[in-house]
Amino acid sequence: MVNEIELRKPDPERQVQARRYARLRRRLIPVSLGLGLVWALGLLLTGAAVELRRTLTELTASRALIVTLFSGIVGLGYALLDLPLSYYSGFVLPHRFGLSTQSLRDWVMDQVKAGLIGGAIGLVMLQALYLALTAWPETWWLPIGLLYLLFGVVLSALAPLLIAPLFFKFTPLEEQHQALAQRLIALAQRAGARVRGVYRFDMSRRTREANAGLMGLGRSRRIVLGDTLLDSFTADEIETVLAHELAHHVHRDIPLGIAAQSGITLAGLWLASLALDWGVRRFGLSGVNDVAGLPWLGLVLGGFGLLTLPLVNGWSRWRERMADDYAVQATGKPLAYASAMVRLADQNLGELEPPRWVEFLLYSHPPLGKRIAAARAAAERST
Repeated sequence: MVNEIELRKPDPERQVQARRYARLRRRLIPVSLGLGLVWALGLLLTGAAVELRRTLTELTASRALIVTLFSGIVGLGYALLDLPLSYYSGFVLPHRFGLSTQSLRDWVMDQVKAGLIGGAIGLVMLQALYLALTAWPETWWLPIGLLYLLFGVVLSALAPLLIAPLFFKFTPLEEQHQALAQRLIALAQRAGARVRGVYRFDMSRRTREANAGLMGLGRSRRIVLGDTLLDSFTADEIETVLAHELAHHVHRDIPLGIAAQSGITLAGLWLASLALDWGVRRFGLSGVNDVAGLPWLGLVLGGFGLLTLPLVNGWSRWRERMADDYAVQATGKPLAYASAMVRLADQNLGELEPPRWVEFLLYSHPPLGKRIAAARAAAERST
């Protein structure tokens, strides 16, 4: 008898919805980029950025306070401009397609928490940036690049302990899932990954989508399973999904990714230093450390990020394909992995076969259709 798992195919109706959902979300990308462009150029070309800095300078002589107030006003202004789009993309669309379970009140609270956390982190980084611009106006990009690298590593280690619990409740797996927990811990041990345990988190409070992974670095690392995944996937499917995540540890993707991203970041900061010199002359800034140049710096770094995005995503897809291969080999369950990808496509409204240009520009993972086909091909080779 043909195994039931081998017969599982994506729901055609869900794929119709997935394609519609993906198209709508893609159409919002240029709108979002356009809003940021208009806001930044508006501040620069109208002289509003320089005028705001002058006003703040009259109020206080503290550079740290000027940076805080300027970035806060500019950031809040953009957040208000972007609010309708954020509401539509983050609340309206997921509810329209049956993905979100979140109330409007909870969505607003999440936005406020994310804004406060992101604002606090961003402010620390900006203060360091303008200290470096003042102390080393020619070579500021090098110490800032190294500092941001260190900051990113520390944040990756602390996020599971300090930030994630602000949004989700993490609890050890219940007694009925102890066999699964032991299986996943054994899988992690075979991969050479030390984990604190296996935890369930309440994704269902916000979404019907499913997810799982490893969180943290070093001693803070743990296996986390969304309750939406735990309640709807089989044990074999969950095992293969986690094996994919463990592959990133085995292949040292985290340090390799940090090194690659650091190189790209340094290149971007160096180019930004050249562009900032031009911006001083073009926009009437008092120097490279003039906080009124922040919108220009944001435009330059954002543009560099867009130009390098296909390269970054291409690297990521390559590593993700390697992780898929590892998941199949480490568990010996290619059909279970294919089945898990089918479930993800149905449950998360994942588009199986996006246009090639979309995959090239926007996808950090191979499309689900290719991942399912590769897993099934591995199953055929093993028979």
